[in-house]
Amino acid sequence: MRILLVQQNTDLSELWSRFLQRQGVEVVQAATQLAAINKLRFEDFDALVLDLVLPDGGAIAISDYATYRCPDVPIIAVTSTSFFSDGSIFDLIPNARSLMRTPLRPDDLAAVLEHYVPRKHASTREPEVA
Repeated sequence: MRILLVQQNTDLSELWSRFLQRQGVEVVQAATQLAAINKLRFEDFDALVLDLVLPDGGAIAISDYATYRCPDVPIIAVTSTSFFSDGSIFDLIPNARSLMRTPLRPDDLAAVLEHYVPRKHASTREPEVA
């Protein structure tokens, strides 16, 4: 499984990435809208873990672009606010599969990813041509 982790807090991003990598997940990190869009332009991902509160406010734009590039990509939204607690995120991001409040345990994040992107999915990816 290969994911794009968009998280403004680099310490938290590193913590989640290291945990997920130990679970066999390939993690690519981005901290801003521009960095995430650049990754999405040139790379494919099995899922997107998206912090809804980014310094440049681009979470919805990132999700729109991710959905454009890969219409079925599951998006796991994470936030430290209660702003989307009414479920409106599922209207704004059609590919949103889960909304998780931070702080969260890395194993909970891994379980949600495993639920929405089973490991068998990763084995069906086309091999990359060098």
